[in-house]
Amino acid sequence: MKSIKKIGVFTSGGDSPGMNAAIRAVVRSGLYYNLEVVGIMRGFEGLITGEIIPMDRKSVANIVQRGGTILKTARSDDFRTVEGRKKAFENVQKHGIDALVGIGGDGTFTGASIFIEEFDVPIMGLPGTIDNDLIGTDFTIGYDTAINTVVDAVDKIRDTAESHDRLFIVEVMGRDSGLIALRSGIGTGAEAILIPETKTDITHLLERLESGRKDKSSKIIIVAEGDDVGGAFVVAKAVKEKFPSIDTRVSILGHMQRGGSPSCMDRVLASRLGVGAVEALLANRRGEMLGLVNNEIQYTPFKQAIKHLGEVDTNLLKIVDILSL
Repeated sequence: MKSIKKIGVFTSGGDSPGMNAAIRAVVRSGLYYNLEVVGIMRGFEGLITGEIIPMDRKSVANIVQRGGTILKTARSDDFRTVEGRKKAFENVQKHGIDALVGIGGDGTFTGASIFIEEFDVPIMGLPGTIDNDLIGTDFTIGYDTAINTVVDAVDKIRDTAESHDRLFIVEVMGRDSGLIALRSGIGTGAEAILIPETKTDITHLLERLESGRKDKSSKIIIVAEGDDVGGAFVVAKAVKEKFPSIDTRVSILGHMQRGGSPSCMDRVLASRLGVGAVEALLANRRGEMLGLVNNEIQYTPFKQAIKHLGEVDTNLLKIVDILSL
């Protein structure tokens, strides 16, 4: 097997807090092991267009605390084609890149898996997504920061909800996964949490609101954007029709959940996995996502990692019911 002397690192798909910490870890651990390191701008798209830059210690100085990604990120329609991937491989050869580290989620690992099959390029992946919806890791890079951002925002919303005796319906990110909604909802003491993994019974929700404590000065309902009802405004309409006297407001948190300085947990997770990815490549591993399970590094083949977690911890849903009394 060809020895690895030069590696490339890229970020792809949606950005997540902690990606910069992961880039820093990959670059500096690569240099530690006497490898040449390059950064690929804008993910697979940059691999096709040849946006490849040399990276050194200074390239990643003072970025561990920054959100977003200094390498930028993009989705690449061209990489979905054989022609696009062939051009990407030509750039890999042109720049003498022996292996790649990709930081991203489902789309990143799907593309990487195909690229390995077609051109036999060693690639290791790091789970960079706020949704925490990948198999093979307890937490993804960015998830902890995202849920803390939601908790901070909802705490502020509750202040005004209590001042005006209002019901706030807060919509959070999670088109396919409700894990942001679930944990942040428990953390903020929400009355109800609506997520894509479970079918929402609006009638049951309205009954809970009706039978709940009448002396509560504020109520919060957390809705994942992918909930089958159709989102926060649909829920608010149903509540308003049933309880016209309740002052009901909607707040869509949106992309603020992706931004901000990463939490300590995300910085440490990204750093551990970044170093681990370089060491894995040097140990001739490929086609796997690194994750942390029970505080130990675990390797999961890309094709298994990208299977979405279709089930959530039912105990967490039970806790919501118990604590919302």
